Amino acid sequence: MHRYKIIKKIGEGTFSDVVKTQSLKDGKFYACKTMKQTINSLEQANNLREVQAMKRLSPHANIIQLHELIFDKETGTVSLICELMEMNIYEFIQGRQTPLPEHTLKQYMYQLCKSLEHMHSCGIFHRDVKPENILIKQNVLKLGDFGSCRSVYSKPPHTEYISTRWYRAPECLLTDGYYSLKMDIWSAGCVFFEIMSLNPLFPGTNELDQVAKIHDVLGTPDQSVLQKFKQSRAMHFNFPPKKGTGISRLVPNCPAPALSLLYQMLAYDPDERITAETALRHTYFREIRLAEKKADTLHRVSGTMDGVGCSSGMQSSLEHIWRPTKLGKQLRGRHTRQTPLMSHNMKHVAEPVIRRNIPHYPTELPKLNMVVPGPQISFPVSTVPAFTMTHRGTLPAIASKKCQSRLAKPRDESHRTAFKTYYMPPLDRKHGGY
Repeated sequence: MHRYKIIKKIGEGTFSDVVKTQSLKDGKFYACKTMKQTINSLEQANNLREVQAMKRLSPHANIIQLHELIFDKETGTVSLICELMEMNIYEFIQGRQTPLPEHTLKQYMYQLCKSLEHMHSCGIFHRDVKPENILIKQNVLKLGDFGSCRSVYSKPPHTEYISTRWYRAPECLLTDGYYSLKMDIWSAGCVFFEIMSLNPLFPGTNELDQVAKIHDVLGTPDQSVLQKFKQSRAMHFNFPPKKGTGISRLVPNCPAPALSLLYQMLAYDPDERITAETALRHTYFREIRLAEKKADTLHRVSGTMDGVGCSSGMQSSLEHIWRPTKLGKQLRGRHTRQTPLMSHNMKHVAEPVIRRNIPHYPTELPKLNMVVPGPQISFPVSTVPAFTMTHRGTLPAIASKKCQSRLAKPRDESHRTAFKTYYMPPLDRKHGGY
């Protein structure tokens, strides 16, 4: 830590403290997260779940990036040097009187779904998605704090009291730890409502009150859903049938597409809940997807134009021209590495590293000058005169030659005589014979 200067404290949690630091080497500012838990060795520090998750998920435009891991042997403390953001979502909406512009809300939720889709596709689920763990900087949103994450392949039961209560899914409340990555989608739905309305959706004071507040809005689920939860719960529970008020009454000005996505993210049954990948294809994000597709096409065309006419870049340029399908899949792939958004006016685009800082393409394709490298080779000119043939409307007769295989046995005379006396009648072409 002697390479960093502490500026101020910016956060404190149950398991860590966060301070703003400045690198003495390059003068850049970072967020330093120091764990309260002591570690015995550097190897043990690298094996921390949060460190492993950040290394696996990075780089991604909507995931906080780990810059450096610092281990102090004397004190046994571990510090994570991460990129510095401006604030979290809770700080952003706290005390706000007017709702966010629709396009800003849409951009934030799209990027949150992007981060969850990337996490889940990498085999990790967060387990503590809440406004305090979602960081923003201008128009960029990034998910952070991976101290509670788990592998999607780990077998339940998991820890019951892991997610913050207000954003805890029903399966986390009503089972003995039998939940999966769908709990992140429920939490994201609660965050969606909170950013939209500037108020929490289910602010329960305890576990029982939390379930009651969910039922007040969504109503009690079918007995078949509750039966799923009862199979993994030692304590039996029964809820009196109740019809919820519905989400639309809480946000009367909510557009229909946003309300549709909100209900799908807050489906009581996790098996019916939407996935992050499907959420990205929802109608609510249609405009963002179209903008991404347009920018994606421009990047591909720009990359194709870059280097055309240069002998050194000829091979790569021709490959981009003749193999657009492969390139399109690369740009739209699930594991595509993406660059962070640089301006609040830009839409997020999945962009490989080779596409950075590309000049604008010309209006016309320049002529290709094909140069064959190597020494000049001269070939002798043939002295054979050119063969010419004139065509006079009729083909010359072809003289037939008798060909006989050396292995063929001579035919007897009787067979030869029978062949000579055979008569074939002429074809009657008037009747269509062949």
